[in-house]
Amino acid sequence: MVVKTVSLAGWQRFALIVAPVVAIFFSLFVAVSPARANGLVEPFIGDYVGAAEIVGADGERIQRDMNVSIRSAKKGFTVDWTSTTRKPDGRFKAKSYSITFLQTDRAGIYSAGMRQNVFGHSVPLDPIKGEPFVWGRIRGDTLTIFSLFVDENGDYEMQQFDRTLADGGLILKFSDLRNGETLRSVETFLERR
Repeated sequence: MVVKTVSLAGWQRFALIVAPVVAIFFSLFVAVSPARANGLVEPFIGDYVGAAEIVGADGERIQRDMNVSIRSAKKGFTVDWTSTTRKPDGRFKAKSYSITFLQTDRAGIYSAGMRQNVFGHSVPLDPIKGEPFVWGRIRGDTLTIFSLFVDENGDYEMQQFDRTLADGGLILKFSDLRNGETLRSVETFLERR
């Protein structure tokens, strides 16, 4: 029986050269990949409050109190917001939303994980079923949330929330478009608590 011995010295030299290169590449990839891009949201983290007068397409003015909370979440961030309408007769009507945004392969762009699929992963809703399709973007000092709705006639409604960092809080710019025409818009300052 003949036994061959294989020298690992060549493989060892190869491993000594390649392993550090792979480690450096991996560390650079992790540092700039969207999976590490959660640092983009850090300046926005916090709680904000304010009020605004929303002007409808018909010129009607509606007073609203607004609260926004932005916080880190696993693989992204969560935005909670409440809009409370003050009615002329003294009643209040509040609407609250909470959406977790997940990092995508595109830096600064986040998908909304609004429901769980059969595998337990968070996925966006389907606008063709009348559900809102929501996504987020961070560009510079502005965090933008977009919501797209498709109604039963195939018309669309697009809402855009721009939250721009400012001294002591955020400047909120909201617009609501239906088939390209403005329905409502508002701009106000939200103070950081």
